[in-house]
Amino acid sequence: MSDETGASVDIGDFHARKEFQTRPRVFLVLVDDSAEMPKALRFASLRAKHTGGMVALLHVQDNAEFHHWLGVEALMKEEAREEAEALLQKLSETVNDLCGSYPIIYMREGDRANQLFDLLEEDETISIVVLAASAEKESNDHVISHLTGKGRARMRTPFTIVPGNLSDEEIDALTVS
Repeated sequence: MSDETGASVDIGDFHARKEFQTRPRVFLVLVDDSAEMPKALRFASLRAKHTGGMVALLHVQDNAEFHHWLGVEALMKEEAREEAEALLQKLSETVNDLCGSYPIIYMREGDRANQLFDLLEEDETISIVVLAASAEKESNDHVISHLTGKGRARMRTPFTIVPGNLSDEEIDALTVS
């Protein structure tokens, strides 16, 4: 088989490209309780709506939070999971309101940056990761710092970083084209 230039094309490559072109974009948002995370959620939801894509939400519970007392570790993990599920339910409603469909949900435990990269390696349907950066000078954007540091070597998926100080109107204007 040959392409439009006459060059030989492997039929497997052709089908892979065609499949990629018909697969909807999946915009993954890393969920946390930060003030700027709703900006990333809005951006991803509206981009999904305007491109015929889907939204996925990833919540990662940090295991380090539970090593205080062994006797209450299981109870603390269960309470944290219930809080995460409630948050994801609320955010799922927001996504549905903004883009017209419910998101894919992922819940994991461990280091946020490592879990994010592990998910990206496991799930090739994720097209773009959308993160929000804090507008504060002294913020702790661990995942963004990881991406621009030693995590660069693991990047195989495009990342969009939404400034946390954008208004909803500014985000809306960015997502229509």
